[in-house]
Amino acid sequence: MNAKEIRELFPILKEQVNGHPLVYLDSAASSQKPIQVIDVLNTYYKTQNANVHRGVHTLGNKATDEFEGAREKIRAFINARETAEIIYTRGTTTALNLVASSYARANLKPGDEIVTTVVEHHSNFIPWQQAAKATGATFKFIPLTEDGTVTIEAVKATVTDKTKIVAIHHISNVLGDTTPIKEIAQIVHQHGGILVVDGAQSAPHQKVDVQDLDCDFYAFSGHKMCGPTGIGVLYGKRELLENMEPIEFGGEMIDFVYLEDSTWKELPYKFEGGTPIIAGAVGLGAAIDFLEQIGLETIERHEKQLVKYALEQMQAIGGVSIYGPTVDRSSLITFNVENVHPHDLATVLDSYGIAVRAGHHCAQPLMRHLQVTASARASFYLYNTEEDVDALVAGLKKAKEYFSNVFS
Repeated sequence: MNAKEIRELFPILKEQVNGHPLVYLDSAASSQKPIQVIDVLNTYYKTQNANVHRGVHTLGNKATDEFEGAREKIRAFINARETAEIIYTRGTTTALNLVASSYARANLKPGDEIVTTVVEHHSNFIPWQQAAKATGATFKFIPLTEDGTVTIEAVKATVTDKTKIVAIHHISNVLGDTTPIKEIAQIVHQHGGILVVDGAQSAPHQKVDVQDLDCDFYAFSGHKMCGPTGIGVLYGKRELLENMEPIEFGGEMIDFVYLEDSTWKELPYKFEGGTPIIAGAVGLGAAIDFLEQIGLETIERHEKQLVKYALEQMQAIGGVSIYGPTVDRSSLITFNVENVHPHDLATVLDSYGIAVRAGHHCAQPLMRHLQVTASARASFYLYNTEEDVDALVAGLKKAKEYFSNVFS
């Protein structure tokens, strides 16, 4: 199935925006949903809607089967050892905050180190910044190459025996580079630390094997991988999760409640207090079925070809600054057009039906490192085509011409 055939499975891509066919280039923020996922959500609410793990009636059992069946799909998707290591969350942000609030604050003390980079999304930056402030730990940063990538040499020079946590992106939501997670995990473990990986931009675009990577925690979101909003996943090694305390208390996550104290359920349920995001989980399971039917290797290959084509076309325009590596790049391109503010650029593109992201991309420390206040970002997915790139390039040329005339 090629990209044009895949497009037909996404109803929203048939929409017109401002009188033009929609060219959706903001999948790094949130992907669109195929009809298979939409239909599964519709079926769930029509025929299976009930709370899980609580009732003994038929509908409740059916909902529970769907909910736990999705957990098994997620386990297989990232090759976790067991479903007990798969925690449902509201998204990557909640998953990373869970580790920072439960594991980090209980295990860090003054003199310990948390290591990260200035490239990180705020969701993988602020939780560790705040955990360091709360515990007295040192907040350290791995130095970057000129194009903003992380090298093994820089990791070796930064991580020490005092380093207890390294938190890092798998793929940057701004620079599009892929971090060598497996090699970093070896270095971190040699020093007795743990590795936390923000997988929000990698799980939708390439095959992930958490056992092969040997990371200790891995977080990702459903809405960036053809699934519903409001559902995400935290993978954690059992031995670490078992020694962590829940940070939300209430129904479902308890074993016994006494007047003076309470005990918690076994994994993964002790971290899933309250009524979970049932439909979201079922929808994420359907999204995984869809992605695996296409093939993650096929998706990754298509996106890299598309990005290579886009880079060539954009660089030929002139006056376009591109941030991050220009070879072996993942599914997005972050850029600025000379003398055009990215918000103005995005507004002009939107007038032609082209959706791109503009702003600091929840990465203000990186923007300062790049010495820009904001940038534009075009992000691609399995449903994008070279025609989408051509529309973007034509839009950039029109925007550049318009603003050169306005300010000439």
